[in-house]
Amino acid sequence: MSGHSKWSTIKHKKGRADAARGRLFTRLIKEVTIAARMGGGSEESNPRLRSAVATAKANNMPSDNITRAIKKGTGELEGVSYDEITYEGYGPEGVAILVECLTDSKNRCVSEVRQAFSKHNGKMAEPGAVAWVFNETGRVIVEGEVDEEQLMEVALEAGAGDFESDEGSHTIFCATDAIEAVREACEAAGWTVTEAGRIKVPSNTVEVSGRPAVVLMKLLSALEDLDDTQDLWANFEMDDSLLESLA
Repeated sequence: MSGHSKWSTIKHKKGRADAARGRLFTRLIKEVTIAARMGGGSEESNPRLRSAVATAKANNMPSDNITRAIKKGTGELEGVSYDEITYEGYGPEGVAILVECLTDSKNRCVSEVRQAFSKHNGKMAEPGAVAWVFNETGRVIVEGEVDEEQLMEVALEAGAGDFESDEGSHTIFCATDAIEAVREACEAAGWTVTEAGRIKVPSNTVEVSGRPAVVLMKLLSALEDLDDTQDLWANFEMDDSLLESLA
């Protein structure tokens, strides 16, 4: 999981930088809206909404924006209706890719995803073709200086299973039903949780290097930059130094 996890950490940091130009806020608002539409506007009874709101607040989204997004999701305010769609495909060297989208136009979305795959030596696949490669797990990210031993102790007691730390960013992995408990325990300890939710982790990986690695990263970047993309998962392994130079 190391290579994929390293890329996931880089994506998270790039996402925080994107907040300055609104890209991150757009994705967070979409998630709050769809969570409210699917499970109602009460955070207490809607775990997905609770996580979405917590992540939005951790990324300094104004409360008014969050409230409007919830009301649009519940229908109290008029707003765009989003559909959740997951596209599957292959990149260079047969790397499996999942693209999770929230879109107000399925035709536009699939066209843009297909174009990105075609342009960068990839191809789309039928539903189920690569989804089996990925397993869902929970992830909680804590930012800032913390006592790592204390963090591990608190998180383990709340139900965590694994940890990774990188330059002030601490990633906690847990079962999906333990996400809220781990997030709440970290916040109660005074730490800043910037993300808490479900991720897809590959059960097997493909080693990529050289020219295929360059093409793969261009493909992933193109997919990541689509307006409708909410998240992106791929089952590759790559040398850390190469990954950082290409990401």
